[in-house]
Amino acid sequence: MPITEADILYEDNHLIAISKRAGDIVQVDETNDEPLDEMVKKYIVAKYNKPNTAFLGVVHRLDRPVSGVILFAKTSKALERMNAVFKNREVRKTYFAVVRKKPAQIAGNLVHFLIKNPSKNVVTAYDKEVPGSQRSELNYKLIGELDGYYLLQVNPITGRSHQIRVQLSTLNCPIVGDNKYGYPRGSRKGSICLHARQLEFIHPVKKEPVKIFARLPVDGFWEKFEGFKVT
Repeated sequence: MPITEADILYEDNHLIAISKRAGDIVQVDETNDEPLDEMVKKYIVAKYNKPNTAFLGVVHRLDRPVSGVILFAKTSKALERMNAVFKNREVRKTYFAVVRKKPAQIAGNLVHFLIKNPSKNVVTAYDKEVPGSQRSELNYKLIGELDGYYLLQVNPITGRSHQIRVQLSTLNCPIVGDNKYGYPRGSRKGSICLHARQLEFIHPVKKEPVKIFARLPVDGFWEKFEGFKVT
């Protein structure tokens, strides 16, 4: 589906943020499905009547089955500066995750060392550092319960591939629909109940606080949790 005004969460001369749909890929991969960055380029070209194409830089990524806020840079200067913001961890990323099992501790800090198997696209978490591993850290807390499901707010401190998915799985709390990391069955829609709810940072050019918020998907399940707020 093409990008429309309804998908835009934030836009100025430097940045554009999109409400990513679960199932969209951010950049081209082996599937050759149209990636989100190309869709956003087409949107910008059409909106501003650009003769050829538009610059668009990928600031960060979301896994294909994940929905929510994703940010792109519209200029090379903004891309360079936002890359520094993310590298220096000067951005607060907030996710909502739905799990079926209540965690033993309702809030906590998780630190693991992750290794990704590229051929299988699976990440393994270790309690101690092992050769080739990357340190991974997040904070989580239980913020709601509904119909036997538990809503966790997750604030990753690092930005590793599949980080939230595999780290919550170590608590024996796999994300609903994420059969890659321990949930009994996958979603027929190819989605998991992990949503990038909010991004907060200082604008790299304007030097003003920016808070970008994405509503939950309307799919007959997620929207039941819309009343729960980021804390």
